[in-house]
Amino acid sequence: MSESEGQLQDYSVDQLAGAVVLVLGAIAGLLQVIWMSKCHCKVNLCYLFRCERRPPTEEEMKTLKDKVNEKKQEKILKKENDILKKEDAILKRTESQVREPEPEPEIEKLV
Repeated sequence: MSESEGQLQDYSVDQLAGAVVLVLGAIAGLLQVIWMSKCHCKVNLCYLFRCERRPPTEEEMKTLKDKVNEKKQEKILKKENDILKKEDAILKRTESQVREPEPEPEIEKLV
């Protein structure tokens, strides 16, 4: 048996930083899954961070849906108005460029 069994190897600072980032990322991913779930949950992280999440009620969901639909309608109306303004500008430009055609000169007939 070798003497180095049970001892960690010498790691560099960047390897340690990578390991810390991996662990914190895994914890954050787990917390995100819990937080985004639609169930009632309480999170207690070593008594430093306590959080409770309750899913929205039916009434809150209705008001949220109404707000979302209202925002969508506003966005659509704004886009339509922008399009209309651009079309008006194009029409004004084309009208100013279109001129009356000059009359053709009359050709006199020699009789």
